[in-house]
Amino acid sequence: MRKSYDFSNAKPNPYAKLLKRQVTIRLDEPTLDYFKNLSQEMAIPYQTLINLYLRECAATHKHLRLAWEMPKGSKSA
Repeated sequence: MRKSYDFSNAKPNPYAKLLKRQVTIRLDEPTLDYFKNLSQEMAIPYQTLINLYLRECAATHKHLRLAWEMPKGSKSA
């Protein structure tokens, strides 16, 4: 290795935006089991499968529609 390097003509990495970043995400067991089973069927890692699904949601600007249901027997306010 050299004692010093000259980076005066360096350019930013054009692929840096494509790199993945490690994050912590909490998933419930049924959801994790679903993606793990699906990943075995498709022979790809489950983290990759989850990333592909989330990427598709982001690309298509998918919005989650939440419809909270009251438990049976409870009274509404």
